[in-house]
Amino acid sequence: MSRLRHIAIGRNPRRTLIRIAVLAVFSFITFGWLLTPVRVRGISMEPAYHDSSLKLVNRIIYRFRAPQRGDVVAIRLAGPGVLYVKRIIALPTERVSIIEGIVEVNGAPLAEPYVQKRSAWNYPEVTVGAREYFVIGDNRSMKMGDHDFGRVDARRILGMLLF
Repeated sequence: MSRLRHIAIGRNPRRTLIRIAVLAVFSFITFGWLLTPVRVRGISMEPAYHDSSLKLVNRIIYRFRAPQRGDVVAIRLAGPGVLYVKRIIALPTERVSIIEGIVEVNGAPLAEPYVQKRSAWNYPEVTVGAREYFVIGDNRSMKMGDHDFGRVDARRILGMLLF
């Protein structure tokens, strides 16, 4: 029993308990407020992010800067456990449309090197609101009806994906 206790707790039980408490507080703060793990579901973000891959969301970055075009973000839509992963393609007050699979922002085609395959999507021009962003997945080879995209209120953006 003494050997098992020594392996589990170490030579100094008090020091071990302090380390466990510090680690628990650090983990609670890190994964409760700073970084949130999210599992990518579906193929809408392929090839950059694959189905069932685990990523971390930086929850504090947008306290220091506004979201930018090209950022991959986690969006809270329904409840605390439902997050969508999408890419920002249009910023507040911009006009966005999709013509034969090509995204146009303010009438100019958007360079999207992260999009590998495109379908002939057509989406009428909309103006993004003052507190909104337009988000879409990278996999444009899907049918447009199978893809969730569009305007998102800035308060729904949880943070930016890391890695």
